[in-house]
Amino acid sequence: MTDAGRPPTVRQLRLVVEAEDHDAAVAFFRDVLGLPEQAAFSGGDGARVVILEAGRATLEIANPAQKRLIDEVEVGRQVAPRIRVAFEVDDSRAVTERLVAGGAVEVAPPTVTPWRSLNARLDVPAGLHVTVFQELTDLDERAALDGFGTDA
Repeated sequence: MTDAGRPPTVRQLRLVVEAEDHDAAVAFFRDVLGLPEQAAFSGGDGARVVILEAGRATLEIANPAQKRLIDEVEVGRQVAPRIRVAFEVDDSRAVTERLVAGGAVEVAPPTVTPWRSLNARLDVPAGLHVTVFQELTDLDERAALDGFGTDA
């Protein structure tokens, strides 16, 4: 139930990405990054889709100043397009190495951020700009830091 006592209306966030090289994108995200395949469908004229599980989904909405700040902290310059995909992992350094070996291009190595995570930036198949991040503290510890919390 939501705070207002109503059941949530959204059950799942699904990011749909068009990939020119479908096979390479599926192999990268499924086999290299390790996202389990949930379902696959095909249709006429060669239409294909593979749905991969990516754990818990959140929608991060940042204003332009925050987007610039994140780019500056993680990379040192403005690089991200309007949409960037981020994956929480257990070991940013190891996952970054595995993704680069699997075809990703490292934009910036794992870097400790002011919000206490270890973030790396990569360009990956399907034309996506990706962050892999490892939380270094729990949510309660981060929420106690200056500049953290919600407007609520």
